[in-house]
Amino acid sequence: MLLNPKTADYDELDDQSRRLLQKTINWFEKRGKKQLKHDDHERVWYQDFLDFVAEEKLFATFLTPKSAGNGDTRWDTYRNCMLNEILGFYGLAYWYPWQVTILGLGPIWMSENEEVRKQTAQLLQNGGIFAFGLSEKEHGADLYSSEMQLRPDGKGGYLANGSKYYIGNANKAALVSTFGKIAGSGDYVFFVVKTDHPNYECVQNVVNSQNYVAEYRLTDYPIREDDILSKGRDAWDVSLNTVNVGKFNLGWASIGICTHAFYEAVNHASHRVLFEHTVTDFTHIKHLFVDAYVRLAAMKLFALRAADYMRTASLEDRRYLLYNPMVKMKVTSQGEEVINLLWDVIAAKGFEKDMYFEMAARDIRALPKLEGTIHVNMALIIKFMANYFFRPQKYEKVPQRTDPDDDGFLFRQGPTKGLSRIRFHDYRNVYNSLNLSNIRRFRKQIGELKAMLALARPSGRQAEDFDFLLNLGELFTLVVYGQLIIENAAILKVDSDLVDQIFDFMIRDFSKYALILHNKPDTSIQQRFFLKRMLRRPAKNAARFQRVLENHVYALKDTYEMAE
Repeated sequence: MLLNPKTADYDELDDQSRRLLQKTINWFEKRGKKQLKHDDHERVWYQDFLDFVAEEKLFATFLTPKSAGNGDTRWDTYRNCMLNEILGFYGLAYWYPWQVTILGLGPIWMSENEEVRKQTAQLLQNGGIFAFGLSEKEHGADLYSSEMQLRPDGKGGYLANGSKYYIGNANKAALVSTFGKIAGSGDYVFFVVKTDHPNYECVQNVVNSQNYVAEYRLTDYPIREDDILSKGRDAWDVSLNTVNVGKFNLGWASIGICTHAFYEAVNHASHRVLFEHTVTDFTHIKHLFVDAYVRLAAMKLFALRAADYMRTASLEDRRYLLYNPMVKMKVTSQGEEVINLLWDVIAAKGFEKDMYFEMAARDIRALPKLEGTIHVNMALIIKFMANYFFRPQKYEKVPQRTDPDDDGFLFRQGPTKGLSRIRFHDYRNVYNSLNLSNIRRFRKQIGELKAMLALARPSGRQAEDFDFLLNLGELFTLVVYGQLIIENAAILKVDSDLVDQIFDFMIRDFSKYALILHNKPDTSIQQRFFLKRMLRRPAKNAARFQRVLENHVYALKDTYEMAE
């Protein structure tokens, strides 16, 4: 279930993909943890990693669609997930330039500007990284308020003026895809700029880390029509569709970080003796480890299945627009929970400067807050709730997608309107496919939620209370989360003990959010009736718990440790 760099073989992938993934692992392992930690503490720019990327043409191979490549490239979401996980495993600093390059490439690969597309493909072959100039210091990602302006220069071109803030890679990017408005008309526009141009000023790094997250300023930067990627509504759609592609990766970074931290925690605890007992013998430690493991397993099962829907998406099937923000929002927030549980196991050891965990505990907090906060993504997710519960539609079953195909639809997603028209397959068929004790209890919780939505729906006042909607949305996302976990458990033939133990925490989490809603002052009597009925305990099964502990959790003891 979890990545182990010592045994990962990626046999399901083609030779080229397998070779590059294993070379990436080998590069980090040969470099060692001592150097990893030194560079993190000293905030060293990771040029050695970027040199490796250039030498192996890693980003070029993984991030150039077939339509723009040389025959040896493709944009394959499945293998991108594998590289996401590896880079997160070794540190957020190494995942970050990859992630920001993906965002910077989005507006380019979605553009019909063939000159820039060809230039970009060559720059990737040369080892270039890219940047996504969207947010601004005073407005964040509020696109309506963008102050970056293109003014006509009277010669058929434009002069760009304005600044962008919190832009990764913008110190060294080969091209920065920049969002702004055309002066006079107010039309949105995406255009590219070069970081080595004299009218481009990299003002500062706004964070204290290895990453360079820049503030940059353009002053009368000359822009030709050939530098423009998109205009008007197309530019608006490109900005949102690019984030659709990029934010999916954040969940995978969390999975990688948590996996490495898990190995450290179980190795430490299994070798530490307190009060004449190994730490792993204590009852509360067993519960902490099992809860952390099943939450991490659920993160990976959900994210892998969501990738199948991304790869199968079309204009007629846009279910990925629900699952994708959940990988960003739900998986990353679960990552924080996993690290919290593991930290309770290793306690003060988690602060030590030589531990990977010290990095993990810091960096895991960033991921729920990047590419839109949890609140922003929840506001999107709630829009799908009515259709999900009350208007299911039949679809052909989506298979597991590990095939070496190019995911070209991601760069022609079309208009970002019409979310309320997206329909979903019937979740009840999935939940009825397994007859495990905790899934039966979870189905009853879902039934009470659906009844409340039908008979005691939120009032107008509650609909304006985002805290109310946030907790209601948490209940909804748990239903979707569980659905895709069950789907993938069947595909991957996950043993029933692990699936049932996953739904142990799902029941507890569902009860937690139901209790929060029950106790809110504006919750009606009718809503409290249903919410109280949602409060349930998981089915107790000591034998199942012990099997998960021994077969999945403690079986990981001493199976991986990064060499110094």
